[in-house]
Amino acid sequence: MKNVPEPEAYEERVGSRLRQLYASYGYAPFKVCKFEPYDFYSANKSFITGDHILTFTDINGKLMALKPDVTLSIVKNYTSGQKKVYYHENVYRESRNAGEFGEIPQAGIECIGAVDKVQQAEVLSMATQSLAIISDHWLLNIASMKLIGALVGATRAGADKVKALLSCLRKKNRHEIRELTAAEDRNVSLAWETLASFYAPFDGLGELRSISLNAGMHEACDEISALAEGFSEEELSHIRIDFSIISDEAYYNGLVFKGYVEGVHTAILSGGRYDNLAGHLGKKAQAVGFAVYLDMLNSLSSGNTAGNPDVLLLYGEDTPLSRVAEESGRLRREGRRVLCLPKGTPPDGTYADIVEL
Repeated sequence: MKNVPEPEAYEERVGSRLRQLYASYGYAPFKVCKFEPYDFYSANKSFITGDHILTFTDINGKLMALKPDVTLSIVKNYTSGQKKVYYHENVYRESRNAGEFGEIPQAGIECIGAVDKVQQAEVLSMATQSLAIISDHWLLNIASMKLIGALVGATRAGADKVKALLSCLRKKNRHEIRELTAAEDRNVSLAWETLASFYAPFDGLGELRSISLNAGMHEACDEISALAEGFSEEELSHIRIDFSIISDEAYYNGLVFKGYVEGVHTAILSGGRYDNLAGHLGKKAQAVGFAVYLDMLNSLSSGNTAGNPDVLLLYGEDTPLSRVAEESGRLRREGRRVLCLPKGTPPDGTYADIVEL
């Protein structure tokens, strides 16, 4: 794991590097308003993380909401042509651990318009590089909602049972899937069971192809396979196919992916192909993108001492000011960070060196 400084400094450093990365791909910065009419978010609530939206009434009596999501606002503002944008914004929603509303920093990119294999490969490449900026130890899991949709099409079960199957897939509950598909054709049942336990690099696609039941599933396998061409061997070693990460099929229609880093217990990056969401908002466009949850960087900074000064310089009551200035200046010219405290002050943190004058 990379040594990292304290949360605020680390978040800003990572955010700056992410912005530079996205700009290098020709993406333009995008700023969104801090609030939108509540009805807009209420109509798309299933796309938003969390169960609650922070609202207020403006001076005209209209119910407004502080922005809980950036993607919705970007798609709403899309008009035509090819839009490639990146953002580094705060969103307002329930904190994952605090059980209260928080101002949560988030960075990400959105590609809206025409999305071909090149655009999709670029987005995935930016996702892997984003994770590598955060940590040396990262993993990107990918799946295909197109494949899931084609499998659902081959399944005779009703809507409630399909919903239960998708829930089991997310939980990797192969046993319950076997029970739910007992009345299905054996090949259909086997396909669901296989996906529930499937976790493999790109070279494991043979097993995935062996359970394909129709043209849609074959096409989805081809699309996943083609993605491998855009990565180096080193990058491929960090990527896995995992169908437990599937997202809301009402919005996502193709590739979906989640990124993880060592030291953070949940996904720190999430994205996918969301043509369905664009269509739901009345936009005739394809779309793909992802978000990086910068608030999760706190998990990496917790307990890390790299943000502390390198040297604790302790001076006595009678130590000449010139002596303190001379010694602290010398250390700083060496590139070291120096904290000056009077002797007897309890140090807050650990330091590489302690110097007493």
